[in-house]
Amino acid sequence: MKYLAARWPAAPRVGIVLGSGLGGALNNLPGAVKIPWNSIPGFPRPSVAGHSGALHLGFWGNLPAAVLAGRVHLYEGYGPEEVVFPARVLALAGIRSFVATCAAGGIARRAAPGSLMVFSDHLNFQGVNPLAGLQDQRWGERFVDMGRAYDPSLRLHAMKAARALGLKCFEGVYAAVFGPSYETPAEIRALKTLGADAVGMSTVPEVIAVHQMGVRALAVAIIANRAAGLSPKPLSHKEVLATSQTASRDLARLIRAVLPALAQEGD
Repeated sequence: MKYLAARWPAAPRVGIVLGSGLGGALNNLPGAVKIPWNSIPGFPRPSVAGHSGALHLGFWGNLPAAVLAGRVHLYEGYGPEEVVFPARVLALAGIRSFVATCAAGGIARRAAPGSLMVFSDHLNFQGVNPLAGLQDQRWGERFVDMGRAYDPSLRLHAMKAARALGLKCFEGVYAAVFGPSYETPAEIRALKTLGADAVGMSTVPEVIAVHQMGVRALAVAIIANRAAGLSPKPLSHKEVLATSQTASRDLARLIRAVLPALAQEGD
């Protein structure tokens, strides 16, 4: 914490994670202080294309923000405690709201490529939980109620903002899988039966961690492609990055519109 405070004295109010190919949203953070992850003690190093691995400290609108450009994933070989470490640092730094973004595969009929999905809930099929293991009192209670992990008020503001902006946006359930291989068509059929609207390999560990620490969370996915078996095209990370980069402008507009709600104290 002292390391970050020495480089940017303002306490961040909101933390934002930009997922695959979403670095273009950083245009909304002019003049920010950029700190590479490899220079921050304890921070992991991303190894996936589209995840630059830098912390940007500045003002998004009038709101002091800490933006994580990229993230690390379980499939890179990191443990869950390493995956969520950057998000936990932002929570200790004082953020009151956390916005997680990612790219996802669309399962529901309405989950068309280029649209946005506000998380209403999740299915954790990653096989691990960041709250497992030795308990650290700094993080909060071990047994956490996940019924309101995705803050209802922030979700409401996000959907209202999306409608006002004319964005293709819906609320849905995100299924988190381990990766890095994409799902099989049979797995997608199973996930659809279980209620998943989109699928991806991130976000859920970070939301669990910040929720444990009492930080309000909003998660938004860009639907980068149709999931396995729902399109004749083979899945590729290149397509994910291309769609995400195109839709990042819409995502940035949505975040800016939700800023007043992010600045408010929780219920």
